[in-house]
Amino acid sequence: VQLQASGGGLVQAGGSLTLSCAASGSISSINLRAWYRQAPGKQRELVATIFSSGNTIYADSVKGRFTISRDNTLNTMYLQMNSLKPEDTAVYYCNAARDGYAYWGQGTLVTVSS
Repeated sequence: VQLQASGGGLVQAGGSLTLSCAASGSISSINLRAWYRQAPGKQRELVATIFSSGNTIYADSVKGRFTISRDNTLNTMYLQMNSLKPEDTAVYYCNAARDGYAYWGQGTLVTVSS
């Protein structure tokens, strides 16, 4: 399984970006489930999770600004990020799971300038 994250870039505070995570390879029963991020000098943190039911949960720091979604027909997961803040600057990673094993994308860098 390969997870390809894309959509990162440089944006001014208050701007928007949409990240994508496309799964390829042996993707039968793969569950695209979450976005994480890691800022310089900090631990990786969970940003948003989407369950098989479609229910979602968000970190308090992004609640109301970020939206996680998934298109199972395209095997792609998204993270719509609005009202970006400088503290959102980080490498964003997508996460998937199957049979108790976790898969990670390579990360996409989001830089928010003030």
